[in-house]
Amino acid sequence: MKRAEAEPLSPSNGPARARLDEGEEEAIPLPANPIVVFLGGIFFILFLAALYIAAEIVWPLVLAFALSLLLSPLLRFLTRLHVPRVLAALLLVAAVLALVVALGTAISGPAASWAAKLPEGLPRLLERLRYLEAPFAALQHFWQQIEDFAGWRNGTDSSAGSAFLTKLFTGTRSFASGFFTTLLFLFFLLVAGEIFLQRLVEIMPRFSGKRQVVDIANQIENDVSAYLLTITAMNAAVGFATAAVMWLTGVGDPLLWGTIAFLLNFVPILGPLVGFLIFLLAGALVAETVWLMLLPAGLYLGIHLIEGETITPMLLARRFTLNPLLVIVSLVFWFWMWGVPGAILSVPILAITKIICDRVRPLAAFGHFLEG
Repeated sequence: MKRAEAEPLSPSNGPARARLDEGEEEAIPLPANPIVVFLGGIFFILFLAALYIAAEIVWPLVLAFALSLLLSPLLRFLTRLHVPRVLAALLLVAAVLALVVALGTAISGPAASWAAKLPEGLPRLLERLRYLEAPFAALQHFWQQIEDFAGWRNGTDSSAGSAFLTKLFTGTRSFASGFFTTLLFLFFLLVAGEIFLQRLVEIMPRFSGKRQVVDIANQIENDVSAYLLTITAMNAAVGFATAAVMWLTGVGDPLLWGTIAFLLNFVPILGPLVGFLIFLLAGALVAETVWLMLLPAGLYLGIHLIEGETITPMLLARRFTLNPLLVIVSLVFWFWMWGVPGAILSVPILAITKIICDRVRPLAAFGHFLEG
């Protein structure tokens, strides 16, 4: 009798077990085996070391993978029109190359003319900002004290002050030299990218596993494509708005400034900050008064705030939001790893990682940690 009364309380049978299973299914799984965690940490460190050593090969592949996801809807559209897959991939790669070459050719002339104006523009900017001379002097004195304390003045570390600029320009050259490698990877990813999914499906032992692999792959591709399309479209909108502002305020060369705004908006925090300084200097080169000098940079800042704080978060919704602290950490880390290409790819890499973790249940805890 006592045994019969005790049986419903056991979690191994009845509704109590069903409720327990339901609760366990809803919880985010966490790794419990310390050996697995330890080996996973070692693998992660070795993986990052390999990415650092093989940076000249890896970042073009990562960029090509992101571009392939971005262009996959166009590729499917062309194949539905009975265009051979190889020809469709070749057309898309040629379109990317033509767009980059056309933009480079169009902005090279205005960029050279603005660079020629720079030597006379800096004294004019300093003259108009003379009322900030005292704060700048205090900042310079503080920086000199830091240099003295760190020993940067004794010649043992004379390159410390220019290390950032050196890495920036080195990364820019690396980005330019790796662009054609990216196009090569992009072509073969568009042509034969589905082979990896087919092989993965073939090695799964059960039909349920095959179907799950296909579902996860399709969901990841759709989510990543939607994210990259949204970000690219919003950055293009920022570029168009900035070009219109530069034309209306009399700065001129809207194509140059729109392209700069479009590219800088891929780099979080640092990109808009650099853009604000660039447009402030451009305003100083053409404006006659302080207020007109500040107008282009102020309007650019307003455009960025509207896009970055209102429109883009609304379009991406909650599932694509990222932890702001981790965005900064990702920016600094990938810039240190790969230079300028790493800074541009930092947020897409973080977003793709979150989307994959959200779809693969054993990694759901890590995906939840990345969420904003």
